[in-house]
Amino acid sequence: MWLRLYQQELDGQAPRGRDDPLWWTLRQPLRPLTYHAARAAFIRAQAVLGSNWTLHDLRHTAAYRMARDPEVALTDVQWVLGHASLTTTQIYTTPFEDEVLAGMRAHHERRAAGRAAPPPLPAAGYRTDSLQVLFGGRTP
Repeated sequence: MWLRLYQQELDGQAPRGRDDPLWWTLRQPLRPLTYHAARAAFIRAQAVLGSNWTLHDLRHTAAYRMARDPEVALTDVQWVLGHASLTTTQIYTTPFEDEVLAGMRAHHERRAAGRAAPPPLPAAGYRTDSLQVLFGGRTP
């Protein structure tokens, strides 16, 4: 939505072709927004806000969000980030502590409610009473 509003604001002032730059400076004459100009604007905004984010922090945030999206292949994230090795991109698949804890809580709640899947039957050739002795539940 914000991108569309930005494009409407620049309607007729900047080219909007497929191969034209997306972002433009606000000062006249309009020029394509370069990395260095975007970085300088970001630093000025940080000074006003009193925060210390960097453009690299934004890159990490985007990488985490893409890697956690089930509709986006990790190899696509690798390509977008320009990583030579998939193992470099895999750091973005590491779950956060609160996600692991929430998953474990949900697991235990399912087990407590009796909704956990029953244990698999022993493979052919194993005696159930022997397995109970070995793994608990009954003594010889």
